[in-house]
Amino acid sequence: MDGGTIPPTRDDRGFVTAFVVIFAVALVFVAGLVLDGGRMLSEHRRAGNLADSAARAGAQAISEDLVRAGATEILDTDAAEVAACDFLASTGYSCSAQAVGNRVDVTVTGSIDLLLLPGASPQVEAEGSACVAVGIAAATC
Repeated sequence: MDGGTIPPTRDDRGFVTAFVVIFAVALVFVAGLVLDGGRMLSEHRRAGNLADSAARAGAQAISEDLVRAGATEILDTDAAEVAACDFLASTGYSCSAQAVGNRVDVTVTGSIDLLLLPGASPQVEAEGSACVAVGIAAATC
């Protein structure tokens, strides 16, 4: 042995490359989760807005005959359910509407395609309701 040099016990070449590859894969995965998570939150908010809007569209189906007769329940329930689901016809969501008395309840369901997991399509569901206001008093359903 030469006396002045210490032989290397370990070779560190390539360690940084493996670290960068692992870190890059993790970063892409986290970015995909953030993107898909944001899309899911946005789609849930959109479904809620559509459900509320469809319920309001259904609540506009007032029966003129019942209004003229002075009835307290003036909503044409069959027309309200059809109007609510017609409102959602072009949105890609399926609709379930139920009108009872002066109240319209709407449930919308759909799915969202994820970018990170292309085969996954989680369900999106939201509910909305609207009431018909009779007179100038606050609406009570």
